[in-house]
Amino acid sequence: MLALQPVDTGPHAFKPAPLTQEEAEAMFRAALNLFAKWGLTDEQAAVLLDMPVRSYRRWKAEGPARISRDGRARLSNLMGIHKALRVIFTEPQRAYAWVRAPNTAFAGASALDVMLGGELTDIMRVRRYLDAERGGW
Repeated sequence: MLALQPVDTGPHAFKPAPLTQEEAEAMFRAALNLFAKWGLTDEQAAVLLDMPVRSYRRWKAEGPARISRDGRARLSNLMGIHKALRVIFTEPQRAYAWVRAPNTAFAGASALDVMLGGELTDIMRVRRYLDAERGGW
């Protein structure tokens, strides 16, 4: 006869596993594709990633060097924005166009205008809005 084993169902503190360099590099490659779909210039992409344009262009051509913690957070939030838009819109082109469209939630500015403020919190603001819209916050 098998004995039942107790299962610990108590709450545990959440400890997210940090992104590895390899995961960050994969997100950077995905971000390059996303930036192309959004129609971003290299200058705009560099602002979103908080890096000099020359560095962005070098990374784009050769692959990224070590991606900082802030860079990983920016990439993660950009991928979250992309995911939320793909959930909200069934047509990919509508999702890509939404980023540039004026939005009353941002006082008439577009999500891209907000994100181009350059701060990580600007990108997070757009992600939080989309997560709330899709019911995933």
